[in-house]
Amino acid sequence: MIRNKYQTSCYCLILVASFCISISSCKKENTIANPSNTDTTFVDTGFITYTIRQGQQYCDQNTLKLTNLSSQSFDVIFDSSAIYRTIDPNNQYDINKLYGFSEGFNHQYNSARLGWRWSDDSLRLFGYVYNNGARISSEISTVTIGDTIRCSISLLDSFYQFSVNQRVLNVSRTAIGTIAIGYQLYPYFGGDETAPQAIAIKIKELR
Repeated sequence: MIRNKYQTSCYCLILVASFCISISSCKKENTIANPSNTDTTFVDTGFITYTIRQGQQYCDQNTLKLTNLSSQSFDVIFDSSAIYRTIDPNNQYDINKLYGFSEGFNHQYNSARLGWRWSDDSLRLFGYVYNNGARISSEISTVTIGDTIRCSISLLDSFYQFSVNQRVLNVSRTAIGTIAIGYQLYPYFGGDETAPQAIAIKIKELR
Protein backbone atom coordinates (compact mmCIF):
# COMPACT_ATOMS: atom_id res chain seq x y z
CA MET A 1 0.00 0.00 0.00
CA ILE A 2 2.83 2.42 0.86
CA ARG A 3 4.47 1.54 -2.43
CA ASN A 4 1.26 2.35 -4.33
CA LYS A 5 0.99 5.78 -2.69
CA TYR A 6 4.63 6.46 -3.54
CA GLN A 7 4.12 5.38 -7.10
CA THR A 8 0.95 7.49 -7.37
CA SER A 9 2.76 10.59 -6.01
CA CYS A 10 5.62 10.14 -8.45
CA TYR A 11 3.22 9.67 -11.31
CA CYS A 12 1.36 12.91 -10.37
CA LEU A 13 4.63 14.83 -10.15
CA ILE A 14 5.64 13.55 -13.59
CA LEU A 15 2.29 14.64 -15.03
CA VAL A 16 2.56 18.11 -13.49
CA ALA A 17 6.14 18.52 -14.76
CA SER A 18 5.15 17.36 -18.23
CA PHE A 19 2.21 19.77 -18.27
CA CYS A 20 4.42 22.72 -17.27
CA ILE A 21 6.99 21.86 -19.93
CA SER A 22 4.23 21.55 -22.51
CA ILE A 23 2.75 24.96 -21.60
CA SER A 24 6.19 26.56 -21.68
CA SER A 25 6.94 25.03 -25.08
CA CYS A 26 3.62 26.20 -26.50
CA LYS A 27 4.19 29.76 -25.38
CA LYS A 28 7.60 29.84 -27.01
CA GLU A 29 6.32 28.39 -30.26
CA ASN A 30 3.41 30.86 -30.38
CA THR A 31 5.76 33.79 -29.90
CA ILE A 32 7.78 32.76 -32.95
CA ALA A 33 5.13 31.26 -35.20
CA ASN A 34 2.40 33.86 -34.65
CA PRO A 35 4.10 37.21 -34.02
CA SER A 36 1.92 40.19 -33.17
CA ASN A 37 1.54 42.92 -35.77
CA THR A 38 2.85 45.45 -33.25
CA ASP A 39 6.05 45.85 -31.28
CA THR A 40 7.54 42.65 -32.68
CA THR A 41 11.04 41.87 -33.92
CA PHE A 42 10.99 38.97 -36.36
CA VAL A 43 13.92 36.99 -35.01
CA ASP A 44 14.19 34.76 -38.08
CA THR A 45 14.36 37.60 -40.64
CA GLY A 46 15.40 40.74 -38.76
CA PHE A 47 12.31 42.67 -39.83
CA ILE A 48 10.40 44.90 -37.43
CA THR A 49 6.72 45.57 -38.07
CA TYR A 50 5.74 49.22 -37.64
CA THR A 51 1.98 49.69 -37.30
CA ILE A 52 0.16 52.96 -37.84
CA ARG A 53 -3.19 52.43 -36.17
CA GLN A 54 -6.48 53.63 -37.63
CA GLY A 55 -7.02 57.30 -36.83
CA GLN A 56 -3.33 57.86 -36.03
CA GLN A 57 -0.36 59.31 -37.92
CA TYR A 58 2.63 58.08 -35.93
CA CYS A 59 3.60 54.41 -35.89
CA ASP A 60 3.67 52.40 -32.68
CA GLN A 61 7.48 52.23 -32.54
CA ASN A 62 8.92 55.73 -32.71
CA THR A 63 11.23 55.98 -29.72
CA LEU A 64 14.05 58.52 -29.98
CA LYS A 65 17.11 57.04 -31.65
CA LEU A 66 20.10 59.28 -32.33
CA THR A 67 21.87 58.85 -35.66
CA ASN A 68 25.39 59.56 -36.87
CA LEU A 69 25.78 58.28 -40.41
CA SER A 70 26.69 58.92 -44.02
CA SER A 71 24.21 56.42 -45.47
CA GLN A 72 21.30 54.25 -44.45
CA SER A 73 20.21 51.01 -46.14
CA PHE A 74 17.13 48.96 -45.39
CA ASP A 75 14.66 46.45 -46.80
CA VAL A 76 10.92 47.18 -46.76
CA ILE A 77 7.85 44.98 -47.21
CA PHE A 78 4.37 46.46 -47.64
CA ASP A 79 1.24 44.34 -47.36
CA SER A 80 -2.31 44.99 -48.59
CA SER A 81 -2.92 47.42 -45.73
CA ALA A 82 -0.93 49.94 -47.82
CA ILE A 83 -3.91 50.15 -50.20
CA TYR A 84 -6.09 52.93 -48.83
CA ARG A 85 -8.54 55.64 -49.81
CA THR A 86 -8.51 59.09 -48.20
CA ILE A 87 -11.68 60.94 -47.18
CA ASP A 88 -10.77 63.94 -49.34
CA PRO A 89 -9.76 62.67 -52.81
CA ASN A 90 -7.15 65.44 -53.06
CA ASN A 91 -5.31 63.99 -50.06
CA GLN A 92 -4.75 60.74 -51.94
CA TYR A 93 -1.72 62.48 -53.44
CA ASP A 94 -0.19 63.43 -50.08
CA ILE A 95 3.10 61.66 -49.42
CA ASN A 96 3.35 59.47 -46.32
CA LYS A 97 6.74 59.03 -44.71
CA LEU A 98 8.60 55.73 -44.66
CA TYR A 99 12.08 55.90 -43.12
CA GLY A 100 15.10 58.19 -42.94
CA PHE A 101 16.96 60.62 -40.70
CA SER A 102 17.25 64.26 -39.71
CA GLU A 103 20.32 66.44 -40.07
CA GLY A 104 20.32 68.34 -36.80
CA PHE A 105 17.42 68.34 -34.39
CA ASN A 106 14.57 69.75 -36.49
CA HIS A 107 13.63 67.33 -39.26
CA GLN A 108 11.41 69.96 -40.92
CA TYR A 109 14.52 72.06 -41.45
CA ASN A 110 17.03 69.47 -42.73
CA SER A 111 16.26 65.78 -43.29
CA ALA A 112 16.07 62.99 -45.85
CA ARG A 113 13.43 60.25 -45.99
CA LEU A 114 11.79 57.91 -48.38
CA GLY A 115 8.10 58.66 -48.77
CA TRP A 116 5.27 56.50 -50.06
CA ARG A 117 1.66 56.62 -51.13
CA TRP A 118 -1.04 54.57 -52.82
CA SER A 119 -2.37 56.48 -55.83
CA ASP A 120 -3.63 55.65 -59.31
CA ASP A 121 -3.71 51.93 -58.44
CA SER A 122 0.00 51.79 -57.62
CA LEU A 123 2.28 51.91 -54.60
CA ARG A 124 4.84 54.67 -55.17
CA LEU A 125 8.08 55.55 -53.38
CA PHE A 126 9.55 59.05 -53.27
CA GLY A 127 12.61 60.94 -52.22
CA TYR A 128 11.43 63.38 -49.54
CA VAL A 129 13.76 66.11 -48.32
CA TYR A 130 13.84 69.27 -46.24
CA ASN A 131 16.60 71.75 -47.13
CA ASN A 132 16.76 74.74 -44.77
CA GLY A 133 13.00 74.41 -44.28
CA ALA A 134 12.16 74.04 -47.98
CA ARG A 135 10.45 70.75 -48.84
CA ILE A 136 11.38 68.81 -51.98
CA SER A 137 9.86 65.53 -53.15
CA SER A 138 10.16 63.47 -56.30
CA GLU A 139 8.93 60.01 -57.30
CA ILE A 140 11.54 57.28 -57.63
CA SER A 141 9.61 54.16 -58.56
CA THR A 142 6.45 52.13 -58.24
CA VAL A 143 6.85 48.93 -56.21
CA THR A 144 4.93 45.71 -55.71
CA ILE A 145 3.05 44.84 -52.54
CA GLY A 146 4.53 41.76 -50.86
CA ASP A 147 7.97 42.16 -52.45
CA THR A 148 11.13 42.85 -50.45
CA ILE A 149 12.22 46.32 -51.58
CA ARG A 150 15.89 47.29 -51.19
CA CYS A 151 16.27 50.97 -50.27
CA SER A 152 19.08 53.35 -49.38
CA ILE A 153 19.76 57.03 -48.69
CA SER A 154 23.32 58.36 -49.02
CA LEU A 155 24.98 61.73 -48.41
CA LEU A 156 27.08 62.85 -51.37
CA ASP A 157 28.30 66.38 -50.62
CA SER A 158 25.75 68.62 -52.31
CA PHE A 159 22.95 66.09 -52.77
CA TYR A 160 21.14 63.11 -51.27
CA GLN A 161 21.16 59.94 -53.32
CA PHE A 162 18.07 57.74 -52.97
CA SER A 163 17.93 54.20 -54.30
CA VAL A 164 14.91 51.91 -54.60
CA ASN A 165 15.64 48.50 -56.11
CA GLN A 166 18.66 50.08 -57.85
CA ARG A 167 16.64 52.96 -59.33
CA VAL A 168 18.46 56.13 -58.30
CA LEU A 169 17.29 59.67 -57.59
CA ASN A 170 19.55 62.58 -56.62
CA VAL A 171 18.05 65.50 -54.68
CA SER A 172 19.92 68.68 -53.80
CA ARG A 173 21.23 69.07 -50.24
CA THR A 174 22.12 72.27 -48.40
CA ALA A 175 23.50 70.78 -45.17
CA ILE A 176 27.30 70.70 -44.94
CA GLY A 177 29.53 67.67 -44.43
CA THR A 178 29.41 63.97 -45.24
CA ILE A 179 28.02 62.87 -41.86
CA ALA A 180 24.43 63.46 -40.74
CA ILE A 181 24.03 63.86 -36.99
CA GLY A 182 20.41 63.82 -35.89
CA TYR A 183 17.70 61.26 -35.14
CA GLN A 184 15.83 58.39 -36.78
CA LEU A 185 12.61 59.14 -38.64
CA TYR A 186 9.98 56.39 -38.66
CA PRO A 187 6.84 55.55 -40.68
CA TYR A 188 4.18 58.27 -40.51
CA PHE A 189 0.83 58.65 -42.29
CA GLY A 190 0.02 62.01 -43.89
CA GLY A 191 -0.33 64.55 -45.12
CA ASP A 192 -3.44 66.14 -43.80
CA GLU A 193 -5.41 63.02 -42.85
CA THR A 194 -4.91 60.25 -40.33
CA ALA A 195 -4.65 56.60 -41.34
CA PRO A 196 -8.05 55.34 -42.56
CA GLN A 197 -7.15 51.82 -41.35
CA ALA A 198 -4.33 50.04 -39.55
CA ILE A 199 -1.26 50.01 -41.80
CA ALA A 200 1.64 47.59 -41.19
CA ILE A 201 5.08 48.12 -42.72
CA LYS A 202 7.99 45.72 -42.20
CA ILE A 203 11.49 47.26 -42.20
CA LYS A 204 14.90 45.66 -41.73
CA GLU A 205 17.99 47.84 -41.40
CA LEU A 206 21.04 46.57 -43.27
CA ARG A 207 24.56 46.81 -41.97
